[in-house]
Amino acid sequence: MAEIVWTHESATWLEKIHDHIAADNPTAALDVARGIYAKIQLLRTSPRLGGQYLPIADREVREILYGHYRIPYLVISEDRVEILGIFHSAMRIEDYLG
Repeated sequence: MAEIVWTHESATWLEKIHDHIAADNPTAALDVARGIYAKIQLLRTSPRLGGQYLPIADREVREILYGHYRIPYLVISEDRVEILGIFHSAMRIEDYLG
């Protein structure tokens, strides 16, 4: 079972997503945050679940999707993945992952 490591940036993104949605609908914000978290937990048993993020070729960066969100992560090994961020699909994640 793989360990999931959250970078400071990825935890901050999840908090910002929650807070943004909560301004209009606290219940929906909690549902989205829980849904993203649950999706990420799937990586424990399937660390290569997501498609490979091809713009980065020197490391095994993959991404999974949840609703309108892209969740890039780095496969360190079968036993460890690192969540790199959580981005709305309208964002250019290339600006952040470079």
